[in-house]
Amino acid sequence: MNELYFLEEKYDQRKPYTPQAYSLTRELLFQFLAVVTLMLGAWYLYYRWTDSLNMEALWFAIPLAFAESMMFIGTILIVINFWRQKDTPKASAPLSMADVVPPEEACYFQEKPIQIDIYVPVFNEDPELVRETIRAAKRVKRLESWKVEVFLLDDSRNEAMTQMAKEEGIVQITREGKKGRKAGAMVNAMNVTGGDFMVIIDSDTRLFEDILLNTMGYFKESQVAWVQTPQWFCDLTEGEPLPNVWRRKAGVVGEVSAKLLEKCFGKFQTGEDVFANDPQVFFDIIQRRRNNYNASFCCGATSIHRTDALRKVALKRWVERVEASPNQEEAIATLDVEYIAYHTSEDIYTSLLVHAYKETTYRSVLHPDVESKMLSPLDMLTWSAQRFRYAGGTIDLVKREFGKFWDSGLSLGQKLMYFSTFWSYTGAIWLVILLLSPLIYMFTNIAPVESYSMSFFLHLVPFLFFNQMMLMVATWGVESNRGSQFFIAIFPMVIRAFWDVIRGKPIEFVVTSKVAKEGEFLSLVRVQIGLILLYIVAIIYASLMLLFDYREYLTGFSVNLLWSFYNILALYAIVKAARYQFKG
Repeated sequence: MNELYFLEEKYDQRKPYTPQAYSLTRELLFQFLAVVTLMLGAWYLYYRWTDSLNMEALWFAIPLAFAESMMFIGTILIVINFWRQKDTPKASAPLSMADVVPPEEACYFQEKPIQIDIYVPVFNEDPELVRETIRAAKRVKRLESWKVEVFLLDDSRNEAMTQMAKEEGIVQITREGKKGRKAGAMVNAMNVTGGDFMVIIDSDTRLFEDILLNTMGYFKESQVAWVQTPQWFCDLTEGEPLPNVWRRKAGVVGEVSAKLLEKCFGKFQTGEDVFANDPQVFFDIIQRRRNNYNASFCCGATSIHRTDALRKVALKRWVERVEASPNQEEAIATLDVEYIAYHTSEDIYTSLLVHAYKETTYRSVLHPDVESKMLSPLDMLTWSAQRFRYAGGTIDLVKREFGKFWDSGLSLGQKLMYFSTFWSYTGAIWLVILLLSPLIYMFTNIAPVESYSMSFFLHLVPFLFFNQMMLMVATWGVESNRGSQFFIAIFPMVIRAFWDVIRGKPIEFVVTSKVAKEGEFLSLVRVQIGLILLYIVAIIYASLMLLFDYREYLTGFSVNLLWSFYNILALYAIVKAARYQFKG
């Protein structure tokens, strides 16, 4: 494939999404639906534990009720996260350092210009890809009183990269060794460049020209430590309009049907966003609403940081680590002052440390507008490596810093939001039980509930209905179905991440490839394929048993049949992604 495919007009002309507009009516409606959902959920679970367990199969009934209860905790955390949209007010760009320091210090910085360093960490990427990133960074608009410079942090020692940096007229920073990987490269650069603020971008991040003019104003509040802007992928996979598929397959009948549906519902898309890479739900819904709790965390690329805040937090942490070491002289000699935490999830780890800093209540801002474009993983091998790193890094972070959740440095809202990120990954554990439950019923005719009675449905259906309505209102105008499918489909990967962290196996930092690899990667989804086949066998078996009167209860069969189909569709989404071939 063409490694610079993203420069083709069909990609280069794409426009980013528009952030969800604030609506008081929608917010109040969400809060109403959320309260009703939580009440119905609690009522349903009380019923499940007190009146609906199959007492003759507690080995099956209790694990399922337990899994439902754990998933409900996730629903509670979602409600807390989505409760209120509270954007940080935008402000005009600061003129000098006097505008971004505490008022009592402003007199010392009246004439000092603001130095902003743009860091581009690279490791064996294509120099021509990085060239486009650097050129975009050089075009970023700035005030005359700012000093803005682009730095190439090169851990690859690639001669072609060095030549490209010379041609583009930017400073290339190298170092001995690769300690700390990407975080270590940025720490080394901070010691060299000494900027007041730094912009972190990836090798494929092309900044929009107004990013600094649109974001630096937040730093007029001296406690703002960083601003995260949404990541947007300009190369998301797209399907063709569904009516065209019908037209080819069904001739005149398909043509007529397509036009009727298009008239009623508009154009449909099939196969869009194969890998569920669209990050809008994460940035525009989840992260944006965490502004309400001062808990939106850094996601690395396209974030702007106050370096003084990073230095203060890192120095305090270094002192604590030295004091806690049994050999303090050795610790002083070997431990770096990690302005960015050395970790596979260095971004969220650093965020946690800054938020927990007791001496100053540092604030974070999720800026709602897209200010850059990036490239997404376009093959299953690259995608799964990236998602495994996200999962393993987050789980390992909680293992390392569990004490922070009891520390007074974090507010209650911040603790809940960081815990919510971790808890979302535990869903993979409870999903195993939820995925196996219909299979157990189909093969054994043993139900986890006393009966699929009217009482059962009166408790379950209202909860499911209001839960879906609540999520629909919260994500109004934002596509979320694909992400919901992948939440189910990636459970084997997340469980493997849990297992590696529990047994102490390091989660490696793997640079995300910017070139789609060729071939099918069905071996990466063999668990999902196996489950789909097992569902098919179970459905056939249960249908035959019902057909030949070996089973009496049609209701139980129908419920588990629908449940099975829902799971099959979710699992097939990732199987389809494993077979996808990006053509560019």
